[in-house]
Amino acid sequence: MQTSGNTILITGGTSGIGLAFAKQFLQEGSKVIICGRRADRLAQIAADNPGIITKQCDITDASQRENLCNWALQHYPDLNILINNAGIQLAIDLTSPVDLGKVRNEIETNFIAPIHLTSLFAAHLKTKSEAAIMNVSSGLAFVPLAFMPVYCATKAAIHSVTLSLRHQMKNTSVKVFEIAPPSTDTELGHERRADKTQTHGGIPISEFLTEAMEGIRNDTLETVVGQSKGLRAKREELFDNMNSFTH
Repeated sequence: MQTSGNTILITGGTSGIGLAFAKQFLQEGSKVIICGRRADRLAQIAADNPGIITKQCDITDASQRENLCNWALQHYPDLNILINNAGIQLAIDLTSPVDLGKVRNEIETNFIAPIHLTSLFAAHLKTKSEAAIMNVSSGLAFVPLAFMPVYCATKAAIHSVTLSLRHQMKNTSVKVFEIAPPSTDTELGHERRADKTQTHGGIPISEFLTEAMEGIRNDTLETVVGQSKGLRAKREELFDNMNSFTH
């Protein structure tokens, strides 16, 4: 897929993978819109990166998701790529009563919001000659870490729903990508760390970005990066057969 000449909306664009994608696509000649909750961070990014367009939005709120879609299509009708990147990663002990607020927030951010946003933008994207929906999952979609069970389950769900979406979009101009990072050195998971300055650890963001962008350019619709390849044992060989009779 061409990485220049696009108009791209990236959720969770104020840090980590989302911000790295924003800077890279901008550098390659695409128009980039990022959204996030933190107005101060958005303002700083806009000041430091002329050309990146910012919009404050809490994607855990359905009405704000709808407002984001309406705003984006009104002001940027050339929008042709949606990157569902926003995510949070919490440690949850299922052997004790859980904080349902935290569980719901993690599911809303990581899974419900991408489904809702995809559905809101789908009809518009199908009108474009070249368009894409890119869902950021994780190597943990395939093999979970038990101390963060909800996060891993939401990423497994993103993997599953991306397969279904790709099937539903197969006769349209919309390419449906899944990008599965390994552990990458960002601030992901800072909510569960006592030291908020500590990063996630893992491969450098630049290393992730190089491989992810190569996958996008080559239309590798399931781009599994780095060590995530080892977690991805095999494709669902039966998927095409199981779904060959559906529309």
